[in-house]
Amino acid sequence: MRFPLLASVASVALLSGAAGAADLKFAPGEGDFNWDSYEALKSVDLSGEQITVFGPWLGPDQELVESVLDYFREATGADVRYSGSDSFEQQIVVDVEGGSPPNIAIFPQPGLAADLAKNGHLTPLGDEAAAWMAENYAAGQSWVDLGSYPGADGESHFYAFPYKADVKSLVWYVPENFEDAGYEIPETMEDLKALTEQIVADGETPWCIGLGSGGATGWPATDWVEDMMLRTQTPEVYDQWTTNELPFNDEKVVAAIEEFGWFARNNDFVAGGSDAVAATDFRDSPKGLFSAPPQCYMHRMASFIPSFFPEGTMIPEDADFFYFPSYAEKDLGNPVLGAGTLFGITKDSTGAHELIKFLQSEIAHEVWMAQTGFLTPLKTANQEVFGDATLKKMNQILLNADVFRFDGSDLMPGGVGAGTFWTGMVDYSGGKDAQAVADEIQQSWDSLK
Repeated sequence: MRFPLLASVASVALLSGAAGAADLKFAPGEGDFNWDSYEALKSVDLSGEQITVFGPWLGPDQELVESVLDYFREATGADVRYSGSDSFEQQIVVDVEGGSPPNIAIFPQPGLAADLAKNGHLTPLGDEAAAWMAENYAAGQSWVDLGSYPGADGESHFYAFPYKADVKSLVWYVPENFEDAGYEIPETMEDLKALTEQIVADGETPWCIGLGSGGATGWPATDWVEDMMLRTQTPEVYDQWTTNELPFNDEKVVAAIEEFGWFARNNDFVAGGSDAVAATDFRDSPKGLFSAPPQCYMHRMASFIPSFFPEGTMIPEDADFFYFPSYAEKDLGNPVLGAGTLFGITKDSTGAHELIKFLQSEIAHEVWMAQTGFLTPLKTANQEVFGDATLKKMNQILLNADVFRFDGSDLMPGGVGAGTFWTGMVDYSGGKDAQAVADEIQQSWDSLK
């Protein structure tokens, strides 16, 4: 596909004007921030060096990342120029192939970073950076693996630095409903299934599930299946699945689909019965938690779903969440499914490498943590600086993870991950056999090869 030619990121950055003296969000020396990590930056002199950064963040998100970059600007003297675009995925390809890439690109999809690395458009970050991440991030090797790809030389290198994460392995509930019914937060998958059956025995409905999303209908079920893959198989098997080294119609994948079906295809378990699963819009699906009496007691969905809760809902008072638990009997630890962004060097320079090193500092994480919309697996970041108690609790789930894996459907080819996987889950929710659905998805993958 040919993308429309837009102004290159480098030229846009040049038009933005040189950065002035930074107006820092939090005064150095005040609060519970790790200011030593900021002071250490001052030993790096980048005065007069321009560093262009291109990413997907616009509006409030751009203001937030700029507030972090301000500390790097102020400490090092670097002229850092960030540009954002809602067409990032297309534009970065235009820029690198046109010979005008930014110094650093911020990737919301690891697959795109892997493609650029394979074609020789990313600079390896080095073994030292990979070793630092393995040591300092919770489930560190998972994050190193997320940013490591084969380069043009065919060898795997650490190319992309994960920074800013999202968590999907969450179950939402209304604390008052649990308290009234005497239910406890389940700590294992066995407990969660037992609670599901107990709620039915009490004459109530345990789950609200909705797969509707317009042209993207079906995607919420892919998150369920991905979480179930991580709770029934090793991380290595999950990785093989997302690359099709393990066929989609393998019995291990079929079993994970059926694990989702244990919840979604039982009329007693789901509000409206199993027929309502595919017909209910995901934005409407949590509303049953808040009805009186409740239409359901639990809703498995990623961290963004409170945006669709009734207006005025307070967390954790009116709604709260717990970790979507793992099986005690499987002994696979506590895996977390999520997403996030990765920083890669698309135009090598001293300043680009120093900015990546800046992401290793606590202050680069804490400044965003103290505001909103940021999670991090950095173990040394001070959790007390979180400006949002909900995010602080989510971050604890991230820190407790033994394994982290990126949303699997986003790692698959678009025709599968954003195509037949979606539609296949709708078919399965409607009663189609799991093996037959998996066979069709595998056939679609084969057709893309």
